[in-house]
Amino acid sequence: MRMIAYLLSAAATTTLVTPVFAQQATSTVEAQTTPSQGTANASVDGQTNAATDADTTRAASAASAVSETGNSSDIVITATRRSERLSNVPIAVSAVGQAALQNSGGSDIRSLNQLAPSLLISSTGNESNASARIRGIGTVGDNPGLESSVAVFIDGVYRSRTGVGLNELGEIDRVEVLRGPQGTLFGRNASAGLINIITRSPEFDWHGNAEATYGNYDQKRIAAGITGPLIAEKLAFRVDGVYVKRDGFYKNVTAANGTESRINDRDRYFVRGQLLFNPTSQLSFRVIGDYSHRKESCCGAVYYSQVETTDPTANTAGVAPFFGTVNADGAVTNNASNRIVDILRRQGAVFPLAGNKADPFSRQVAVTPGQTYRNTTKDYGGSVQADWDLGGATFTSITAYREYKSGNASDIDYTNIDLTHRADDGNAYRQFHTFTQEARLQGSLFNDKLDWLVGGFYSKENLKLVDNAVFGSQYGQFAACRLVATVSPNVALQNQNNPGCMSAIGRATITGAFGAAGGLITSALDRLTGGPGLGGGVNNVGDSGSIYRQKSENYAFFTHNILHLTDKLSLTGGLRYTHETKKFNAKFNNNNSVCPIQQAALAPLTRTQSGATAFAQGIVTLTCTGNSSTALNGLNLNDSFGDGEFTGTAVLSWKPFTKLLTYASYAKGYKAGGYNLDRSDLGGVNGVLSARSNADAAGLRFNAEKVNNYEIGAKFNTRQFTLNVAAFRQEFTDFQLNTFNGSIFVVQNVQGCKDNLNGLDSDNGFNPVTGAQTGTCAPNRAKKAGVISQGVELEATMSPIKQVTFTAGYTYADTFARKNLVGSSTTGEALDRALFLLPGSQLSNAPKNVVTTSFAWTPDIGKNGLSGLFYVDSRLSSDYNTGSDLAPEKKQDGFAVVNARVGLRGKDQIWALEFWAQNVFNKNYIQVAFNTPFQGAGSSANVAAYGGTGNALYSAFLAEPRTYGLTLRSRF
Repeated sequence: MRMIAYLLSAAATTTLVTPVFAQQATSTVEAQTTPSQGTANASVDGQTNAATDADTTRAASAASAVSETGNSSDIVITATRRSERLSNVPIAVSAVGQAALQNSGGSDIRSLNQLAPSLLISSTGNESNASARIRGIGTVGDNPGLESSVAVFIDGVYRSRTGVGLNELGEIDRVEVLRGPQGTLFGRNASAGLINIITRSPEFDWHGNAEATYGNYDQKRIAAGITGPLIAEKLAFRVDGVYVKRDGFYKNVTAANGTESRINDRDRYFVRGQLLFNPTSQLSFRVIGDYSHRKESCCGAVYYSQVETTDPTANTAGVAPFFGTVNADGAVTNNASNRIVDILRRQGAVFPLAGNKADPFSRQVAVTPGQTYRNTTKDYGGSVQADWDLGGATFTSITAYREYKSGNASDIDYTNIDLTHRADDGNAYRQFHTFTQEARLQGSLFNDKLDWLVGGFYSKENLKLVDNAVFGSQYGQFAACRLVATVSPNVALQNQNNPGCMSAIGRATITGAFGAAGGLITSALDRLTGGPGLGGGVNNVGDSGSIYRQKSENYAFFTHNILHLTDKLSLTGGLRYTHETKKFNAKFNNNNSVCPIQQAALAPLTRTQSGATAFAQGIVTLTCTGNSSTALNGLNLNDSFGDGEFTGTAVLSWKPFTKLLTYASYAKGYKAGGYNLDRSDLGGVNGVLSARSNADAAGLRFNAEKVNNYEIGAKFNTRQFTLNVAAFRQEFTDFQLNTFNGSIFVVQNVQGCKDNLNGLDSDNGFNPVTGAQTGTCAPNRAKKAGVISQGVELEATMSPIKQVTFTAGYTYADTFARKNLVGSSTTGEALDRALFLLPGSQLSNAPKNVVTTSFAWTPDIGKNGLSGLFYVDSRLSSDYNTGSDLAPEKKQDGFAVVNARVGLRGKDQIWALEFWAQNVFNKNYIQVAFNTPFQGAGSSANVAAYGGTGNALYSAFLAEPRTYGLTLRSRF
């Protein structure tokens, strides 16, 4: 209640002061909705805000007319008191209407994958951390300190992270996917693109909708909405609600008594209420409040690759030979076993299977007893939008406040062996409190020769991350066995029931291998597992409510102006200044007292015996992974920075004749820097024995991401055919990349060096004994764009007859990292070794070729108003790698996904019965593959480059299997 009171108070204050500013701007939004399906191209110059209810009614009537007549060129929207067609606006944006999302089976933004070829949305370890990419560019990973390169707006309100779009959306008007950097007009900067969701607003006529769905996996979905007048022509309302429950796609084979027997289920509800108040014909208010609740088991993962590779040229004494398949890169794949798998199996793992690769698409998982993936997510807030017609100009104000909290409990080793987890004790969650205020003034001058807009934006966000990740009850035993296995895969050396996982032969072998340091090594191994006189080892220790806080404050001023030089030639210019301030604070509560003991005991080895150093650092790494140590508890980390940036756009458009528009544009984009909310960078990387101090907080900082975007395009529009073409090139500096290397999250800026590094950015200069890494660049030379995205986009719509619509889209996006890379433009630091495959390679989750198609036919049946629905859509994607470190084991081959829907509809769609299927052919593919935490190290690429052995296990978050069902709906 206090939040609601705060919101309404702020909104009232804003609306009271609006007469002083004498400003209002109906945002300029151009959207094209094709008949029946409702997907085409649009251009958006601001949020979707009708200045008056009459304007809204006219736009809705125009859209309705298009739906009935099949004339897509008749789409009309209102902007600066004028009606304009799509073909007049020189920016490419994919617009998807409600009918299109409904036909494709979508209830959240993931369904846009089928309809927008330049967009890819995936979800990983927590659905609140969904990642969206446009033209191959996006922000990856589960680190909330990174804002998304693709921003999400709902009814003009910025949402903190992309994952909020995975909530139910209720009744929508359309979704617009803006490609390329945004920020001149929208409230928040976005360096790669933007997803703008516009919901259905209240109406002054009574209307309603209801639907009920039942599908496989026992899916039950109920949605309903109603709108109408409370006071004729003055006050209207709208209420929408959705309830969804469905079994999970994964079967938990270790579930006891039915507890969490299915993983990745659905159990959620959503409600949104709205009021539209028109006190006068010149003034209107739209008040929106919504609440979303999820309590779901998410997200499980399956083992995806478990092969072991080794260097066939190695001949290490005492190491059993490996026999397998020689890969093209010269490494050898061990077809028989993987030493990490063998250790897990001896400890009681159900998965992975020993000796062969299990079928990941059997969708079976094993969860550690007592651990859970079930979390509660709450997302709620409200907004007040004021639209005021001042005669010569219009003013728009949007005031919003949001709260978001998501639990983060998880069995994060993805096996029933308890290696690491986040317990469901209330000390694992992420929380956002966000306040935003936007104001725009817009009008026209010189007999409509100049359309002008000025505005401002302010946001304040408090982010809190509470973590309780700990080593599990079996971790010490596993870590010791893993280290012993690096000496030799001979299982005779191991005994997981003994301290240090060493048999008598193993203890003697290790002591002999390291000479005088052998005693220190074996004692350190004993401390891992614990035992009599050794305590509990590293079992069940780690964070217990460590807290990270990031406070962000942002303000911006912008202008966007369109000068109509002639009837056919226009020049658009936009400029924005953004200032961002971020403050970081962290306070740790960690009970891993074994870590500092190990560091102190093994520190002399780094000075006296280099032969044992690598092994000793391996012990420290597995003991203190991610800087898990009581040594952190005395720190009170604080850091802050401020950053200001000018961005803008310039567009020259020419319309040689009515049906054709051509344009050329430039845009500069920006996304703020921030902090890596992971303690791993404090005091150096894992295994480096160094002191930590409060000064280390600055090491968690990463730079702002910037982009220069160049584009040329053309739009051809007739009554029955539209074709839009765009060619683009985007150059990113300080591209923000988040990588999980199997132990920690590594956040670096990817930047190019003007000097030739001679392959040192690919770790050709790495010293495996000392750990020294070369490939640095003088800061004044680290000024070259590190990531490039370039290509061509085509979208076409054909409506040969009234009831038939066919759409097709093709995106070729060559999105790659340049060579000679470093980790920052300000420091020129070396690229992290986990990214040694990145220079010169295609970025992750960036397929070069994507083709989307859809076909919709709504034939009349008889003369009583009955009609049918035949709909199918598809997305065909070429190969791409799903991991930001580009390990070969994470590759996804090209695939196609098809959705279909068949239905019968009554007169005026008062009722409809539809049979539907998504992923009709049950195509198996992965969303993201990742290094399974702590379970091995090194891919086949590591072995090919450096020799040795690669025994890392990889897990994957799978895409959804085939789903199908029946929907009964009504609109009145």
